[in-house]
Amino acid sequence: MNMAAKTMTLDELVAQLTRVHGEALQAVVLYGSAASGEDIAGRSDLNVLAIVHTMSLASLRALGQTMRAWQEAGNPPVLELTTAEWVSSADVFPMEYADILERHRVLAGSLPLEGVTVSLSDLRLQVEQEAMGKLLRLRRGVMLAGTDNARQQELLRASLSTLLVIFRGVMRLQGDVPPRDSAQVIATVSARCGFPAAPFEQVLAYKRGSAMPSGDTERVLEGYVAGMTALVAYLNRFQLPGQGDMAGLPPQ
Repeated sequence: MNMAAKTMTLDELVAQLTRVHGEALQAVVLYGSAASGEDIAGRSDLNVLAIVHTMSLASLRALGQTMRAWQEAGNPPVLELTTAEWVSSADVFPMEYADILERHRVLAGSLPLEGVTVSLSDLRLQVEQEAMGKLLRLRRGVMLAGTDNARQQELLRASLSTLLVIFRGVMRLQGDVPPRDSAQVIATVSARCGFPAAPFEQVLAYKRGSAMPSGDTERVLEGYVAGMTALVAYLNRFQLPGQGDMAGLPPQ
């Protein structure tokens, strides 16, 4: 089957993962905005996690064409973990695990949840690290985009999904369960961390299909970077009220 000849669907991806991994496949999971019903067709990322009991080089090679087609359709790479890696790596990727545990939909198999927890101290470290890393990448992106309006807008659009993951991580550090509505997440985090929500709200509207006038792009980009700068400063000062874990509960 020539997957590259057409846009690959989620069902086709699951079918290919099932065919290649066979009985070794533990679960295929959709997570993020698409799992919570907030995705915009053709605009939202489809984030997929595949968990397998064992993983061979042969199976990875066999999935090469499938994975290329999936990414050519505009999706992030599939995250492939062994079962042992999945149950032991929440301390390495606490931000991603928190997002998966709260917002996921099992497409095939069964997702192991017993004993999978997210430490708030681990989460705090990664959220601060990711926020600082994202700020540095935004600054580089601004330099590379220069005054090219189309490249500036693409920088804003492409960065939003990662920023929303960071924002949800900030809310979890503050003791809240993030709402599914991204606009509410932006409003809450911006108010608590002391930066204007408007630039992020305008980028969200742009990603959802609204036009961004070229005359607004520079102003939005400036506010976007300033907001991330303020968030990094907030996280640098942030102190956890107490230590604890976030249990691996099913999505709400």
